[in-house]
Amino acid sequence: MSGAPYRPTIGLTTQTLHSIDGIPPALPQSWVMNQRYFLATTMVGGVPWMVPLFDDDLPTLRLIYERLDGVLIPGGVDMDPRVYGETIRPECGNLDPARDRVEMQLVRWAIEDGKPVLGLCRGMQILNVVQGGTLYQDLATQRPELQKHDFFPNAGYSRTHLAHTVALQPDTRLFDLSDGAERLTVNSMHHQGVKAVGQGLTVSAISEDGLVEALELPGEAFIMGVQWHPEVFEMTDPHTRHLFGAFISAAVQFAERGRSANTLVASSLES
Repeated sequence: MSGAPYRPTIGLTTQTLHSIDGIPPALPQSWVMNQRYFLATTMVGGVPWMVPLFDDDLPTLRLIYERLDGVLIPGGVDMDPRVYGETIRPECGNLDPARDRVEMQLVRWAIEDGKPVLGLCRGMQILNVVQGGTLYQDLATQRPELQKHDFFPNAGYSRTHLAHTVALQPDTRLFDLSDGAERLTVNSMHHQGVKAVGQGLTVSAISEDGLVEALELPGEAFIMGVQWHPEVFEMTDPHTRHLFGAFISAAVQFAERGRSANTLVASSLES
């Protein structure tokens, strides 16, 4: 519609159906994702685009990527520890290697291009590993002194269950989005977590027990990940609205820069 605000296209990655617990092997191969991520993206003005796991067809994946104004990496099953140089521990859950490859490639491209990235839960861990970081495969066995972080719905908890607080770190983008709040109370649905922080990343939130809860890449580009799940909260929640809103605004700005660059190129060719 003429005059309507530009709505950026946001790529949301998918997950292999059979990587999810309890899926019968007889079901056909499928790519799936929780609709809440799509609804949250739409509520703040984005146009969600479901990204298939073309890990063995990078030319097609690249063409999809080039049509995106931003990339959202949702939560999901565990990353394959072999990606960050570790053997698989028995406590490690289901894996989805195709998803690992696609998401890491998308994030690498986005960092190179300055395209906005928002990682949620697993998505933050993807960002960390892309930058050379590592993960605890299972917090309960590798860091038993930490508080409980795995408040999963399949264990009887609500996805909106507020599990613990995180301390926002000054001089970070996440802190600037908090309206002056120094702490947030967040939900928590993960049994893995950041061990070594990836190169160049800044820690922007820490839980009471010292676990990294948010990461971002300093600079002009919006490259950020949080360990919790803000997408499950209504957009009336200030933190959720500001986080998703800033991501969408960054995607609009990225698209506008691209259109301006294309206009300059077209003008130079015509002259």
